[in-house]
Amino acid sequence: MSNSPSTLPDWAAAWQPMIDAVGQDFAPGLSPPDADPIERGTVRRYLEPLEFDCPLHYDPEVARAYGHDDVVLPCTALMTFALAPAWRPGETIFTSAERDAQPARSAVTGVRSPLEPPTTGFFATEYEVEYLRPAVAGDRLARRGAKLVACTPKETKVGRGAFLTWETDIVNQRGEVVAHMRSSFFRYNPHPGAAS
Repeated sequence: MSNSPSTLPDWAAAWQPMIDAVGQDFAPGLSPPDADPIERGTVRRYLEPLEFDCPLHYDPEVARAYGHDDVVLPCTALMTFALAPAWRPGETIFTSAERDAQPARSAVTGVRSPLEPPTTGFFATEYEVEYLRPAVAGDRLARRGAKLVACTPKETKVGRGAFLTWETDIVNQRGEVVAHMRSSFFRYNPHPGAAS
């Protein structure tokens, strides 16, 4: 936004701490390796509905012949093994029975910062991945970093909020970067009387 903080409307000025934090890494270490290790059987199950018939993904001998330690995870399955589980035994994810209730926590809502003003809505607006090395059966993936690279307050038809862009790496158990991700979200408060 081109306005100085003193001339911004109150709702937009509330995002100034996030604007000032652009460039900061909110999670410089590794995320806990919550995700399951990549297993051959799980990769095969991923391939089934797609009829994805490439032996690199199901035949360890072919994968080894091409220089990999084991079967290669398709790039499109990477987030399945890099995100923390949505549910664990003993947990209650949905804490409300209301229509359109959201889970109490979710790995797909993006990074949340205590510097953000309160918002009640969000949606993803952009997702970009640079794949740097294959992940293979036996790897255990984690996320490293959550660098805020942009915060742009904006009023849209759905409400007032900000577009936030984050960068993070997916790494294997050896600390090797498997992929570099950039994702953007619009976090907002709906206009009064807007349909939800």
